Amino acid sequence: MFDTILIANRGEIACRVIDTCRRLGVRAVAVHSDVDAQARHVEMADVAVSLGGATPAESYLRGDAIIAAAQATGAQAIHPGYGFLSENPDFVDAVEAAGLVFIGPSASAIRAMGLKDAAKALMAEAGVPVVPGYQGSDQSPDVLAKEADAIGYPVLIKAVAGGGGKGMRLVEAPKGFADALASAQSEAKTAFGNPHVLIEKYITSPRHIEVQVFGDGGRAVHLFERDCSLQRRHQKVIEEAPAPGMTPKMRDAMGQAAVRAAEAIGYKGAGTVEFIVDGSDGLRPDGFWFMEMNTRLQVEHPVTEAITGVDLVEWQLRVASGEPLPCSQEDLSIAGHSFEARLYAEDVPAGFLPATGRLSHLAFPEEARADTGVRTGDVISPHYDPMIAKVIVHGSSRAVALRKLRRALSATQVAGTVTNLAFLGALARHAGFSAGDVDTGLIGRDLAALTDVPDLTPVVAAQAVLALIGLDRAPRPLDGFALWSPVMQDLALACGDDMLCCQITTCGPGEIDVAVNGQIVAARHGANGWRFDGQPGAAVFVEDESATVFGDPTFVLRRLDPLDVDAGAGTSGDLVEAPMPGLVRQVFVSAGAEVAKGDRLAILEAMKMEHSLLAARDGVVAEVMAEAGSQVEAGAVLIRLEEEDI
Repeated sequence: MFDTILIANRGEIACRVIDTCRRLGVRAVAVHSDVDAQARHVEMADVAVSLGGATPAESYLRGDAIIAAAQATGAQAIHPGYGFLSENPDFVDAVEAAGLVFIGPSASAIRAMGLKDAAKALMAEAGVPVVPGYQGSDQSPDVLAKEADAIGYPVLIKAVAGGGGKGMRLVEAPKGFADALASAQSEAKTAFGNPHVLIEKYITSPRHIEVQVFGDGGRAVHLFERDCSLQRRHQKVIEEAPAPGMTPKMRDAMGQAAVRAAEAIGYKGAGTVEFIVDGSDGLRPDGFWFMEMNTRLQVEHPVTEAITGVDLVEWQLRVASGEPLPCSQEDLSIAGHSFEARLYAEDVPAGFLPATGRLSHLAFPEEARADTGVRTGDVISPHYDPMIAKVIVHGSSRAVALRKLRRALSATQVAGTVTNLAFLGALARHAGFSAGDVDTGLIGRDLAALTDVPDLTPVVAAQAVLALIGLDRAPRPLDGFALWSPVMQDLALACGDDMLCCQITTCGPGEIDVAVNGQIVAARHGANGWRFDGQPGAAVFVEDESATVFGDPTFVLRRLDPLDVDAGAGTSGDLVEAPMPGLVRQVFVSAGAEVAKGDRLAILEAMKMEHSLLAARDGVVAEVMAEAGSQVEAGAVLIRLEEEDI
């Protein structure tokens, strides 16, 4: 076993690797950008080395600096985590040339699976079923369009060097192919430096089921499957293991195919073979096809660990240090069921836009495993993926695990930035998901219901009122009433765009009535704290003039100055603003251009994704205030339309 390893990553995966290092007595070296100088993974590590810069290109993608840090700190090996350099074969070559061990597969294995077209050809030779499609080298638009016609719509355009849904577009009909192709190629070039794509048949009732494999360079085993069908824009949201509806024959067929794939390239370490599965008529051994192989540890690996009892990071370290596979296929079995939900800083009502901000409060329930790289007080940076945590539960059955997931999500507390927590809770309660009736289109079909925000109730508003005036935190709240004069107080609150007029009336010791827009809530204090109309109060976090009332969902209410005027009311759609900090990748219009509602005016690149900025109405461009290549802050005006005639 190694004495010291360097983790060439950040965030929750760096913390996850350090956890195993601590348990095994291995010294852990962290690297960090200037932005991450005080990050959680830096605090946890035994040694930390600065890479400088802020963006990935200035820090976590600097392979030479990472190797130098490993040599300077006495590390014998480098663990890449996932993302960044984890699937870069040139980095693997450089690590080994420096006399260090790369904790992962060989450069040749990564190259074999790195391009989707070549990987599919290799898998077909190894007897692994593949989806019909085009993986040719001729990338001219006319040829690709003809191939799409031959395959038959709907088709999927995928970047050959892609991952994480980047450079991927679903095309339903020929008329949308050209625009989708240009968009996919542009995003692929930005994300991977390679604009080449492949075309494949789109399965109309698809499920995404992947198999965890592990090899030692000779033989390989599989650690069963994970279902990752709950996806939004090809990005996983909730994963589970094992897959609902899985049969022994199907599991055996998929497992054997995944092992053949791993052994065909002499795979060493943890990897995942991803399959697209036709779920239209149950799970059948002849109804799955190879999509790609991820030659690294997956984000969702904890659900596999939960059902098998295996620490995959420990296995990575042991095999990389020269040990054989720790067990045979016959030694592995499934115990219970596990779910993982990905908690992100993102604005769901605004179309799941990545968000930034300081985490003024962050807490997870003790009964759940929370893999996270952030703490209370940390900042979600625009330079990296906005994941806050992975919330993981395990139960004796799927039904038990699902109940635990719902409870864990409702008890998770985040304040300071918007998150997808309510969306995750809605998914966990979704009837189809609860029944195990899942496919990759579930979220898209029911998006309106899943993103619907329940109305704020007077009871929730009353809890915010008491928190904002300090009664919920007073050591002896009943003694404070003598300070109130008069016995009535007015308070104005805002929740989103809604304004609430509240009036607090002290009725007696431990008795307060809170009128919310005229509806009275009786707040009464007893031995177990405050109750509101007989209901126990929720946890509330107060910062400055805002109160976050945790629950399912969580509401944020802010105290208003009575003289404040909402300057944003009545906006006309004249301005096109940056919804987040980012890089202006392209601008499609100039002053004087006529545009129609929904036209794409510009592309903003932020948090590894491209976001199209659209015209809110018909009009004429009055001014373009940003150019391609410029870095802008959230709220920056990029384009202004001429005022409408009234």
